[in-house]
Amino acid sequence: MELRKLKQLIQLVQASGIAELEISAGSEQIRITRTVAGTPTVPAQLLPAPLAVVAPASATAAPAAAPSPSANPNTVKSPMVGSFYRRPSPQASAFVEVGQPVKVGDTLCIIEAMKLMNEIEADRAGVLKAILVEEGQPVEFGEPLFVIE
Repeated sequence: MELRKLKQLIQLVQASGIAELEISAGSEQIRITRTVAGTPTVPAQLLPAPLAVVAPASATAAPAAAPSPSANPNTVKSPMVGSFYRRPSPQASAFVEVGQPVKVGDTLCIIEAMKLMNEIEADRAGVLKAILVEEGQPVEFGEPLFVIE
C-alpha cells in the first residue's frame, strides 16, 4: 500500500472517532488502532499476511509528577507508523545528539515504514533537549520523538 494512502487511513481513523480499522486487499492486511478514553494504549500495526507479528504495547508509565512529552509544545512527533533509526546506517554516526543546535529542515532521524526510509526533519530551530525513542524501536503515529527548545 502506498504511504500516501496509509496516511489518509490514519487521518480517517483519527477524524472519525473509531477505535480500530482493519483492511485486507489481496495479500496486504492493515490494522490501525487508536486510544479511546478508558481503553488501554495499543500501537498501530502493519501486519503482512500470512505472517502477523504484533508488537506489545509499552507497559511503562511516566511518573505522575513528570510532565508528559506529548503535552510539551516543543516535541517533534512521528508523522507515521514505523521503526525509528537515529543514523543512516549501522556504522554511521547519529543525525543529531542531545545538546546539539538544529535548524529547520535538519534531518533528525529516519522512520522505516513498509520498507521505505523516510527522513524526519526538524520543524523548528533550537537546541535538541531530549531523544525520547530508542534505536530500532517501533513508533506510532503522533508519538513524541524529540524535544527541541
